[in-house]
Amino acid sequence: MSAAQPLDVQPTPLALLLLGREADPRSERGVECPGDLPAPSDPDLVARARAAKEKLGDRVFVLGHHYQRDEVIEFADVTGDSFKLARDAAARPEAEYIVFCGVHFMAESADILTSEAQQVVLPDLAAGCSMADMASAEQVAECWDVLTEAGVAEVTVPVSYMNSSADIKAFTGRHGGTICTSSNAKRALEWAFGEGEKVLFLPDQHLGRNTAVRDMGLTLDDCVVYNPHKPNGGLTPQQLRDAKMILWRGHCSVHGRFSLDSVREVRERIPGVNVLVHPECKHEVVAAADQVGSTEYIIKTLEAAPRGSKWAIGTELNLVRRLANRFAAEDKEIVFLDRTVCFCSTMNRIDLPHLVWALESLADGTVVNRIQVDAETEKYAKLALERMLALP
Repeated sequence: MSAAQPLDVQPTPLALLLLGREADPRSERGVECPGDLPAPSDPDLVARARAAKEKLGDRVFVLGHHYQRDEVIEFADVTGDSFKLARDAAARPEAEYIVFCGVHFMAESADILTSEAQQVVLPDLAAGCSMADMASAEQVAECWDVLTEAGVAEVTVPVSYMNSSADIKAFTGRHGGTICTSSNAKRALEWAFGEGEKVLFLPDQHLGRNTAVRDMGLTLDDCVVYNPHKPNGGLTPQQLRDAKMILWRGHCSVHGRFSLDSVREVRERIPGVNVLVHPECKHEVVAAADQVGSTEYIIKTLEAAPRGSKWAIGTELNLVRRLANRFAAEDKEIVFLDRTVCFCSTMNRIDLPHLVWALESLADGTVVNRIQVDAETEKYAKLALERMLALP
């Protein structure tokens, strides 16, 4: 395969939403950014972005998450997953402005880890995360009350996924827990079970279940799902006492849409294909895949893959398409696991007009869409993050 091949993906109605200016009802932040955005059809957008970035010089540091559009990634100083990018920002103290091309919880993490002299900007405040929004501080506090009434809170250690709000990270820090990424979730759970008898895993049930069952030898019967929309989470005190993993009823709206039928269909369509998926996928999808790993794992696996190999990737479409183009010259056939799953709609709120608007505003001396975590929340969220960094 000498040239990049189309991924044969049909857009969903939600994906088509990205072509307009409507708000995604499932987004974490449903507001329009102030000011007048440049028109998407403006032929000078690229030149304007370059000019504003050049004017700012070392005062600005642009972070680009792997799931961003290509037009945005072009202007990123570094790319990576959410925690890597937040740490990269902290390692650039000379940068007065951190422009985070990602989603809201990622910008919060960057604000927590950077110095007070640095200001974190999110080009569009509507760029949220449906998963992060599935666990509010009030809901989690109520859950802890339920665990307390069941007599299990004292032996339960919260472990929160990086894809959570600063409030949830702070809750985790206050209650002796740690944060995890998709790369170190097993280490985090091993640590937590050394500290207590049970784990409350927030907010992605699939990552928690897959790590516990696939990587640590627990059973599905060891896991229960706490539904914040039901009285007592929909669980009896005895179910909470019997469980080892109390999983929050949250999920990624993109990864959660891959199905077992997706795996079966791609194996029939492409004989010899390797199915590689993210651990945010459903348990049955992970069980049917050939390999499972974080975004960084997926990238490294494809880098090391032999020429001529075939891969079906179960993660966000922007990244899969970028990887397919990157490795086409090496005759690696890379396709999207499902033909109908949409882009990450809220991540895609960050487009070139929003980035140009943010950069030009900063170049003119106006800080827009600054993300600030209050001191109390930052204190305990940072404590939870520090526990993660101290994991063996």
